[in-house]
Amino acid sequence: MDVKHVAKLANLTLKPNEEEKFKKQFAETLKTIDVINELDTSDIAPTSQVTGLTNVTRLDKIDASRIIKIGDYFKVPAIFNAQ
Repeated sequence: MDVKHVAKLANLTLKPNEEEKFKKQFAETLKTIDVINELDTSDIAPTSQVTGLTNVTRLDKIDASRIIKIGDYFKVPAIFNAQ
């Protein structure tokens, strides 16, 4: 694995002593991926998530009774103390 090339693609500056360290780590990562690729997943259904949860959203409805408009402006609570 060309660590310098990968670092350049990731826009990383590596010190000389880091190159050997990352070369070993990349090799370990690729070995792990090889092991994972050997697993038989033919009986596993494809999924994008496993919790069964879905996003809960509300309708974006305007509550006209909460809008206070004065002329062309909206009146809102102060966000700072004027002193």
